[in-house]
Amino acid sequence: MSETPIVSEAVETMEGDKVIVKRLFPVAGLRNQDPFVLWDHFEISSGSGFPPHPHRGFEAITYLFTGTMEHEDNLGNKSTVGQGGAQRFTAGRGIVHSEMPGDKESASGIQLWINLPKRLKQIDADYQAASSDEIVSQAITDTIGNNATRRSIVGEGGPIKLLTPVVYFDLSLGKNGSYQWTPPEGSSGLVYIVEGSSVINSESLKNGYAYRITGPNKLNFNSEDGARLMVAFGIPHGEPIIQRGTYVD
Repeated sequence: MSETPIVSEAVETMEGDKVIVKRLFPVAGLRNQDPFVLWDHFEISSGSGFPPHPHRGFEAITYLFTGTMEHEDNLGNKSTVGQGGAQRFTAGRGIVHSEMPGDKESASGIQLWINLPKRLKQIDADYQAASSDEIVSQAITDTIGNNATRRSIVGEGGPIKLLTPVVYFDLSLGKNGSYQWTPPEGSSGLVYIVEGSSVINSESLKNGYAYRITGPNKLNFNSEDGARLMVAFGIPHGEPIIQRGTYVD
């Protein structure tokens, strides 16, 4: 992808067992953004979810905005992650897992898949969970921002560990909030608007839209009325991404 930013809109679709997601990719015209394979903004109602299913060849992070999510897998892991928490599985050579909202309540958040390089496709599967308390909130009122809060999930102090260099954080802008950040050299990524609207550099975006670009361009985030954004940048593997349903070979 060139260093010219591209604005994309998430497409509503059905996934799992009656789960409605806003999918940024893979969709027609945008299959992936190396190293990222899938981006879903999900809303799970009571009685819906992701029953047991297999994966291989990538890592995935589920980050929760609301509700709780119960994870169970064939490695023997069983845990519940609450609002503001995250969980990561490394599928490697193969894993079977389920993710269902806890206590028959609704849940919402982002699921992000990150490709594994070919040399790591056959590693053992793994799992990690991080509570909301482990994802530290940083209030920003200094030279890089104002009336902003950042929660680092991966990289730059985030607790979730991946096998690909990634920076992934949740950014909240209050009224007339602002923030400046420069992605790592050689990275490619996106900013997704969860709530409200924001001006990113010179582009105005509302919820459900994403600003995609290759770094290290400086990003200036501004919001007049407030916004919530998810920011994800990673170093591309530069290898073909072959996705077959729940497998990435």
